[in-house]
Formats: sequence, structure tokens, C-alpha cells
Amino acid sequence: MGNPKNVIIRTANITDLPQILEIVNHAILHTTSNYLYEAQTLNDQAKWFEDKKSKGFPIFVADQNGIAIGFGTYGTFREKIGYQFTVEHSVYVAPDQIEKGIGRMLMLALIESAKEEGYHTMIGGIDAENTGSIEFHKKFGFEETGVIKEVGFKFGKWLDLQFMQLLLK
Repeated sequence: MGNPKNVIIRTANITDLPQILEIVNHAILHTTSNYLYEAQTLNDQAKWFEDKKSKGFPIFVADQNGIAIGFGTYGTFREKIGYQFTVEHSVYVAPDQIEKGIGRMLMLALIESAKEEGYHTMIGGIDAENTGSIEFHKKFGFEETGVIKEVGFKFGKWLDLQFMQLLLK
């Protein structure tokens, strides 16, 4: 599959936050890809943005004609120093843009960035029932490494968390 028409991957800027917020809030309110319950505010998203930037983590957007239709980032996996070469990533795509290659473009940018920054491992934490996301990750070489049973609770039910790992070679 080629790249979607008129879509480029670029570094996010502060003016992308309203579109990023719309994408993440849809995921929060309608899916189990994000275990938050309440929609975020623009102020919340600005704090998130500044936190990522202050720690040197990238935020990429899929830009189609000046509009962010997806975003991806990674950050600290765990705080202890021994985990310093491992990052955990997130990729979100606008609901009307899913399965059009946007996620693939964002994931490739994240993997390349993590390699360039010298990270060794990339982790994904995925709702275990989200087989689409699990299969998506496998296409990039991620392997299923374990499931933590009933670690999350959303929409009135317990959720299992599937961990997937990519060794960045």
C-alpha cells in the first residue's frame, strides 16, 4: 500500500493540538485503545505536549492539506534508570482515516526516530481484545510478549493488556 494522497509526516507543533485533542478524545470516549474515562481539555493536551517536548520525545502528525489526521509519539516506559533504552509508543488516527495507511506512516516514523535516538526496545500496550491493533503491530515485527489479566476497567468490564515488543536493530 502506498502513502495516502497528500499526507506527509511531520513534527507536531502547538497549532496541531486542537486536532490531536479531537482524535484522542474520540479514542477515550469510544474505544479501549486509551484507558482514560473523561475527555481531555486543550489545557490538558498542552501540558502533555510540553511534557513530551521537555523530555525530548517526538510527536509526529500525519498532515493532510494542513490538517492533522493522526499522531504518534513515544515516551518513558518506566521511570527507573535501567529502562532508559526502552520506550512505549502510541499511534492514534482520526476515525474516518483508519485503514488508509496513516497508522503505518506514523509507526514507521516512530520506529526510525527511536532507532536514531539510540533506543533498544519499543513497547506497545494494547487492549487484548483489539486484534486489529495486535495484527497491525505484527506487520512491523512486534512480538506478543505477555498479557496482564484484568489490569484495566472501562465501559463496565475488566480489560486485559497485551504487551508487544519490537527490538530496534
